[in-house]
Amino acid sequence: MYSIRRSEVLSVDAQIKKGVLDACVLYALKDGESYGYKIIIDLQRVIEISESTLYPILKRLEAGGAVTTRTKEFNGRLRRYYKITPTGLQKLSESKRDFEAINTIYLKIFGGKR
Repeated sequence: MYSIRRSEVLSVDAQIKKGVLDACVLYALKDGESYGYKIIIDLQRVIEISESTLYPILKRLEAGGAVTTRTKEFNGRLRRYYKITPTGLQKLSESKRDFEAINTIYLKIFGGKR
């Protein structure tokens, strides 16, 4: 599997980068709830993401109704768990369609097999 290095993500247009990172975080949550550090670990095989990048994304996704949160004690500390909502699943599906359309345009412009 291809892994996106942080330097590659940093050079991408801000709007595209936002969409890619949102989709990656939603993808990490599609099979069940998780917490910040585990999301980072789960995404390592695909994209490098730091805590300082992840938590604002999660906050934005929560504000948009794409994820919900709950806190639970773990080893004497409160841990925040994130869960994708039906809105988040819809957003993930829309992201997939958008990226497929972008890929089709890319292939038409720059060539390649489809």
